[in-house]
Amino acid sequence: MKITIVTVGKLKEKYLKQGIEEYVKRLGPYAKVDIIEVSDEKAPENLSEAQMEEVKQKEGERILSKISQDAYVMTLEIEAKQLTSEKLASHMDSLATYGKSKVAFVIGGSLGLSDEVLKRSDFSLSFSKMTFPHQLMRLMLVEQVYRAFKIMKNEPYHK
Repeated sequence: MKITIVTVGKLKEKYLKQGIEEYVKRLGPYAKVDIIEVSDEKAPENLSEAQMEEVKQKEGERILSKISQDAYVMTLEIEAKQLTSEKLASHMDSLATYGKSKVAFVIGGSLGLSDEVLKRSDFSLSFSKMTFPHQLMRLMLVEQVYRAFKIMKNEPYHK
C-alpha cells in the first residue's frame, strides 16, 4: 500500500519530526509513506468570511495538486466520523482487498479544508471533537496508520 499524507504548513518542532520519522520507519515493512507539505497562506486573526474562504481555496488548490487521480482520499475533519483503531484497520484492509492501494490522508491548515478538497474526499475521518494543532495531528495520524497495519497483520503493538 502507498500512503500519502498531504498536510498544510511546515513542521518546525524537532520532537514531532522525530516521532513522525520513527513511525514512518516502523511502517516501512507494510507501506510506502510519503509526507507532502504544501505551504500555508498567511492568515491574520481578523479575517472576513470571504478572506477565510480565499485562504482555504488557495491551500486547497495546493493540496489537490498533490493527490493522484486514483488515490482514495481520507480527509481529517473535526465534524466527521470517528473510528476506533480496529475500525480504521478494517477500513484500510478492505481498501487493499478491493484494489485501492493508494490512500491519501489530508490534514488542512488552521482554517480547515476548502469545499473542493471536501468534495474530493472519499471518507471523512475525525480523531476527536477536540481541535489539535495540525503539526501534532501528523504524529497522531502516522501512529494510528502504523497501529492499523499491526492490527491488520495480527501482530502485537509494542507501546
